[in-house]
Amino acid sequence: MRTGGNCLHSTGNGTLIDHSDLHAFVAEESCKPYLELKDVCISFGSNRVLDRVSFQVLPGETVCVLGRSGVGKSVCLRILMGFLKPDSGRVVAACEDITDYPEQELDRIHKKVTMVFQNGALFDSLTVWENVAFPLRELDSLKEEQIRRRVDELLEMVGAKHVRDLLPSDISTGMKRSVAVARALAAKPKAVLFDEPTTMVDPLMARRLGDLIETLKLQLNLTSVVVTHDMRLAEKLADHVVFLDRGKVIFFGTAAEMERSSEPIVQQFLQLDRIDLRVLASTIDRPHRMLG
Repeated sequence: MRTGGNCLHSTGNGTLIDHSDLHAFVAEESCKPYLELKDVCISFGSNRVLDRVSFQVLPGETVCVLGRSGVGKSVCLRILMGFLKPDSGRVVAACEDITDYPEQELDRIHKKVTMVFQNGALFDSLTVWENVAFPLRELDSLKEEQIRRRVDELLEMVGAKHVRDLLPSDISTGMKRSVAVARALAAKPKAVLFDEPTTMVDPLMARRLGDLIETLKLQLNLTSVVVTHDMRLAEKLADHVVFLDRGKVIFFGTAAEMERSSEPIVQQFLQLDRIDLRVLASTIDRPHRMLG
């Protein structure tokens, strides 16, 4: 993991910063890391889910958290959001130690760090358009015309404008994820946490979602954590990969370094991933062979 150093930058867009906000701006822009777990432990009953887990995410980086089901990947995201409190260790979000923050302070952090849940967590009674507009209506500073323009731009960005008037129950799982991304971006956060974005969607939609997350990183310079079991997605997106097993960090490094890892559990995971890919490829190709 990289530590130390200084990454202070100008805004680069000519924006003037109020002097009352200057200290907070400088602290955030120069901090390392933007997100971090430090020796985090958490148990549910007798089950030790995370055991002294540590990793960090620098501003503008994408870190993918890999591992088999049940190893605590999604728990890491919930701790970074402050939804769960660790039994021990420290938690950093938006460059602040949030471990002991009360709900009011976490609400402030959630304007900078947001999460896209695996199920989308959309409001069933609201249309797609209204779901994306919802967080914007919480901001008293925006007029209705500004909200309309922002929502339309976001739906266009994620390829969901054609379903704007539908309810979540009327769209596919993959499209729900796209809409959830649009809603997460509505308030212009600086970091987004993605929980299994490509799980239970078809290969084409999985590719589109991966492309979308990559585009957001490049265009918006978002800091991201992506929990996934999909090595191909990690290779596409990750600056660094965290591999969890039995509640511990077994590997931290690049996807290329992970391929060369000597850890048996890491190599077993990679081998199973390759088998799954071959099975998928043969399933897709089989109808064409039958037609030929």
